[in-house]
Amino acid sequence: MTKRICDFIAKNMGLIVLAIGVLSVVFPTPLGSIDTIWINPLLGVVMFGMGLTLNPTDFRIVFSRPKDVIIGCLAQFTIMPITAWLLTRLFQMPEDLALGVILVGCCPGGTASNVITYLAKGDLALSVGMTATSTVLAPFLTPIITWLLAGTFVHVDAVSMFFSILQVVILPILVGFMIQRYMPEFTKRAVAYLPAFSSLTIVLLVGIIVAHNAGKLLTCGLLVMLVVMLHNICGLTLGYGIGRLLRLEHKKCVAISIEVGMQNSGLASSLATLHFAAYPLATIPGAVFSVWHNISGAIMARVYGRNER
Repeated sequence: MTKRICDFIAKNMGLIVLAIGVLSVVFPTPLGSIDTIWINPLLGVVMFGMGLTLNPTDFRIVFSRPKDVIIGCLAQFTIMPITAWLLTRLFQMPEDLALGVILVGCCPGGTASNVITYLAKGDLALSVGMTATSTVLAPFLTPIITWLLAGTFVHVDAVSMFFSILQVVILPILVGFMIQRYMPEFTKRAVAYLPAFSSLTIVLLVGIIVAHNAGKLLTCGLLVMLVVMLHNICGLTLGYGIGRLLRLEHKKCVAISIEVGMQNSGLASSLATLHFAAYPLATIPGAVFSVWHNISGAIMARVYGRNER
């Protein structure tokens, strides 16, 4: 019974995130009463879960198939940041929202991308390898690219962001990885429930961020939703297109598409909360992206799965 509930939660994460997002706008008080100080620990819990599932073999793909990983990571850290910057200029977004969109674009791939790639019958090994690699690169690339794209209109402390990502992302992953290495029995029992547990943690994370910004979402929500949807769709389509242009097989193209299109948007909201308190709307794009990319990911899993070649 418990396993069925966990499977249901993991498979329907997109709908659950959407539901909690809508409820948090309509009834913001319950989750709005939770202090935003909990955003970082909650994200750390998700990253800890990722560490529990990581295996040294996940990094072997970097050495056994370096071309695929390099293509994927280059696409990840060019398509999404540049597209984010272009969209903020095209729609002449206010500085707060523009910063939030750029932060989303500069973050590594999200952990949900591996599940979506599996459901889409893509190259799961490549997806996991890309997620692991882009996450390891994030402390260096995310602050630098954010500084390059957003530093012209806001102050970006790249060094401080570097240490924040180490603390919120890398450290929990390392702890999870070490527990997996030295407590294998515990890990075996925990892994069966991790997708559902991580999904619920992400749901709570999104709910808190949305609830704290419910009023602002009602005033600028349509613009943010439009830009976030376009950003995600561009990532999905351009990621697949680059794979095809370089004559990669369909499964690899699917993995790159999903990995590029699905960002660690929780990290974007966390960085906005930590480092850009003077720009309160900067947390909103990450929250909206967290809702939307799970929905679009589920849709693309069906589309790609049906068109497997």
